[in-house]
Amino acid sequence: MLLKLAFSSCPNDTFMFHALVHGLVDTEGLTFDVDIYDVEELNERAQRGVYDVSKLSYHGWFTVRDAYAMLDAGSALGWDCGPLLVRRAGDDAVLDRRPLRIAIPGRYTTGALLCSLAYPGLGEQLPMLFSEIEGAVSRGEADLGVLIHEGRFTYRDKGLALVRDLGAWWQETSGCPIPLGGIAVRRSLGPEIAASFNRALHQSITHAFAHPEDSRAYVASYARELSAEIQRKHIDMFVNAFSLDLGEEGHRAVDTLYQCYERIDQHGGSQEALPRGRQCGAGA
Repeated sequence: MLLKLAFSSCPNDTFMFHALVHGLVDTEGLTFDVDIYDVEELNERAQRGVYDVSKLSYHGWFTVRDAYAMLDAGSALGWDCGPLLVRRAGDDAVLDRRPLRIAIPGRYTTGALLCSLAYPGLGEQLPMLFSEIEGAVSRGEADLGVLIHEGRFTYRDKGLALVRDLGAWWQETSGCPIPLGGIAVRRSLGPEIAASFNRALHQSITHAFAHPEDSRAYVASYARELSAEIQRKHIDMFVNAFSLDLGEEGHRAVDTLYQCYERIDQHGGSQEALPRGRQCGAGA
C-alpha cells in the first residue's frame, strides 16, 4: 500500500526516518511517497488532510485530532529539550514594555502554545520560519523570539540572551516532560495500517540508534545548521526512549498539554483560566 508520508527536515526526523525510507527495515508491504518540509508547513497541510502520515507539532495535532491519531513511535518528547524565549543581549528591560512583538516558529507549533501559556497577553505573535527568528530579533524586527530546533544551540552566537526556558517552565508547572511533536496517521486508514507503520518506524529508530553513521549524510543534506556537532546535539536532545514508545509517562504529558490547550483556546489566553502549578492535568 502506498502512503503519502511527510516529515520535517530537522536532524531528529531525518535521523529517525532514514532507515524506513531507504528500505533498511521491514515496512510490512507499505511503500511511501515522501515529502520533507518545515514542521509548520506540515501543521498547515494537516488542516487540509494532505498526508496519510505526517510529522506534526503536538499543538498542531490538537487542532486535527479528530482526523489523525498520534503514533507511539516517532515523538520528540522529553526533559530539558523545550523551546527558548530570547531577546537581544543588553535589552534587559524588554518585558517591562507592552505590547511586545514575539517572533514564533508558526502558530501551530508547541513553542507558540507554550509561550501563550507561560506569558498570556504578552503581545502580538509574528509567525515566521524557525530559522529566521534569530535574525528578526537581532535586527529589532521582533522584541522577543521563540527558538526551536537548532536555535537552542546557536542563539548566544547571534547576540541574543535567554529570557526564559519555556520547557523548564512547563516541567515545573506540570511535572511532565515536554511534548513537542510526533507522527500522526490518518484515522481513516484504520488500526492495522497504523500499527504496521508504527512497527516499521520503531524498527527504523532502533536501526538509527544502532547504526548512527548510516544516516549521517542524509541528515546533513537537509540540516539548516551545517555543523556536524550541532546536528549531533540536536539528535541527542530530541531522539530518546520516548521516540521509540511514548509509554504511560509520555501519554500523560500529551494529555496534560491538551488540557492546557483546551483551556487557553476557550478562554483566549486568560491567566485565570489556566490551571496552576501541578494542577495542569490529571495526574500531573
